[in-house]
Amino acid sequence: MALIECRNVSKRFGEKVALDNVSLEIPEGRIFGLLGPNGAGKTTLIRIINRITIPNAGEVFFNGRPITQSDVEKIGYMPEERGLYRKMEVGDQAMYLAQLKGMSARDAQAALKQWFVRFGIQDWWKKKVEELSKGMAQKLQFITTVVHKPSLLILDEPFSGFDPVNADIIRKEILRLRDEGATIVLSTHNMESVEELCDEIALINQSRLVITGGVEDIRRRYGNNNVELVYTDADGRHTEVLSTDADESPNATLRRYVEKGVTINSYKELMPRMNDIFIKLVTGEGQL
Repeated sequence: MALIECRNVSKRFGEKVALDNVSLEIPEGRIFGLLGPNGAGKTTLIRIINRITIPNAGEVFFNGRPITQSDVEKIGYMPEERGLYRKMEVGDQAMYLAQLKGMSARDAQAALKQWFVRFGIQDWWKKKVEELSKGMAQKLQFITTVVHKPSLLILDEPFSGFDPVNADIIRKEILRLRDEGATIVLSTHNMESVEELCDEIALINQSRLVITGGVEDIRRRYGNNNVELVYTDADGRHTEVLSTDADESPNATLRRYVEKGVTINSYKELMPRMNDIFIKLVTGEGQL
């Protein structure tokens, strides 16, 4: 079932077309990658889902009905441009943002304390936001985005500013939240994160939807039907890339090599990386 459905959404800013008749579905309980180059229209679509911007045409549905402002309260949105008040203390800032999402002071403080301990930042409560590094501020922004347990999380470049250790912490939290039932929209240029985290993706380029579907299905669709065979014979270990033949099954191929007296180490389908697919679809250049 789709938690969010965008039907024929279009948006103009003066003469500029930001979105041109975009339709897509974001399935419930999955991690959905929203991809595209800078200026493609991703942020505009996110702002429309959050009812920050109103489309010129089309409609957004939440759980099968037109989205309302009360639905937006069930969304946690972390924009790429971070919005923290630098002169406030960290604890006060977190409390303020949690209460904006409808939490009581008591519930907000209890939930925030748990998150601060989870992230090992309980000593930050009385620090000023301006004392935080970019990565530390990013942790605070993430916590304030998820603390009210939204059913939909929209994370725009959530790994920006993090070292590999802290990026891994956020990655594990995203997976945990997904496993607990949250639907997550991940807007990112990091194709490794897309392959690792996303169940489905939509690629927007020049205001239009280019492709949408399951990550593995898309990788397979743009593959070249090659497989990698690794085997060992008397001369050592070898790796060969073979074009699959419709007239020969994988079992027949393996049997043919075994009959040569070799030991099969591995046999796997070679699929293009999402980075290569992204470049191909956006620029029309490169080989897949």
